[in-house]
Amino acid sequence: MFSPVFLSTENQLNKLLKKQKKFKLSMSILFTSLWDKHSLKLVELLKRQSTLNFMSEKKTQTPLYITNSFLMPHSFVIFKSFRIPHLVHLFKDTVRSEYYLPKIYEELGL
Repeated sequence: MFSPVFLSTENQLNKLLKKQKKFKLSMSILFTSLWDKHSLKLVELLKRQSTLNFMSEKKTQTPLYITNSFLMPHSFVIFKSFRIPHLVHLFKDTVRSEYYLPKIYEELGL
């Protein structure tokens, strides 16, 4: 399960990407927009699921970093995001992107 972590500046995302590159960590980033109804619904479901999992304390949660197109336009260029929502999984040396909305829901366990 994922717990949403909202990034408010590009500097925060750049620090995470440098850390991922240096230590070869796995991480996930969700690119969203304030004006997209699908993005807003997805973020709302993630918040609700995170709250329910926190209360039940059943599963460990991994962070899902959520960026906003309005606050961080340059971050969308890094992974060539041209559709929203856009889920990016970073593994040791590979990057996997997903644009298809039902697949994003499936990968996030919603």
